[in-house]
Amino acid sequence: MNSKNRLEWLDALRGFTMILVVLNHTYGFGFDTNTKYSMFMSLCLLFRMPLFFFISGFLAYKASFSWTAADTGALVKKKLRVQIIPTLVFMTAEIALTAKHFWARMGEAWESPTKGGYWFTLVLLEMFLVYYAICWIAALAAPSQGGASDSDSRSEDLPASPRRGREGTLLLIVFLLSLFAYATLYMPRWFTWRTLPFFRYTSITELARYMQFFLLGNFVHRYWGQFQKLIDSKWLLPLLIAIAFLGAGDYLKWHNLRMEWANLPRTLAMYAFVIIIVATFRHYSATFSKENRVGRALQFIGVRTLDIYLIHYFFIPKLPDVGVWFKAHPENFILEGTIALILALLVIAFAILTSQVLRVSPFLKKWLFGRESRNEK
Repeated sequence: MNSKNRLEWLDALRGFTMILVVLNHTYGFGFDTNTKYSMFMSLCLLFRMPLFFFISGFLAYKASFSWTAADTGALVKKKLRVQIIPTLVFMTAEIALTAKHFWARMGEAWESPTKGGYWFTLVLLEMFLVYYAICWIAALAAPSQGGASDSDSRSEDLPASPRRGREGTLLLIVFLLSLFAYATLYMPRWFTWRTLPFFRYTSITELARYMQFFLLGNFVHRYWGQFQKLIDSKWLLPLLIAIAFLGAGDYLKWHNLRMEWANLPRTLAMYAFVIIIVATFRHYSATFSKENRVGRALQFIGVRTLDIYLIHYFFIPKLPDVGVWFKAHPENFILEGTIALILALLVIAFAILTSQVLRVSPFLKKWLFGRESRNEK
């Protein structure tokens, strides 16, 4: 499989994940109900955000990037512009249009780790900053002697270098620290840091929750050749399916473990589902190519994830009576998923249409969506 096809199915996977995000928000915000009453939505929650951060970490790895102070600074500057300004603009606009009391709602949003739904871009920015700092430090300690060309970022083709080795070591340390921070979120008897105002306002609680998946995606890209051999083995997929079934079953139904241990099967299921879905999209890469209608549609959504994420909140339908019905009839797995999916696709369509109109202006295209016109450098 060449690099082009791999990126195509990855864009399709990103589009698939964006659909899950909008589907979840349509169900939760639109039907005014908690996803805990829906086995379908609770199952999707196990892997939708881990998948998103996995993809972000995968794409963050740039084999040939120099990581000099100037290049790293330029990268940070661009990320700050792309992640912060659009979030502030659309978050403010959404609150202004929907809240009865603007300042009260704005204060509540900033005090919450999820920022009224607009937490994702801010947490992703924090992940990028952590990752860039690690790569820059590794480059300072052991400057690279060279790397792959920009046209081929397959890590298995790269020559060994001190910089790559130091990057890998530092990233592994941060990965282990992120696992520990994640575990403390579910140990309230011993760790109470998540309740402190600083961590709520900065959304570092969500950073601790998902940084592990960003780093997992980065590791997979770095060792893509080895990962492909692993997922092509006969034993891995059956093992992952068993782990996903047992972990999700305990999380959703059985509840065999108590207290701090209860999060263990859920976490194992999250990892299993992420790898299963990535392996599936990679295996059926031809289906998700631009030559296939499904592939083209998912890829189009995939390359507009920022636009859709920022805009879709404006179009979520308010149907609380539907939520009341689903809560009274919780076993309609297929029905609730189908209705939420149809509405989510409509919301995505309106978000893309709005994005297309806003992108007519080069100024808005740059400052709201981080895209520069072709004639701009």
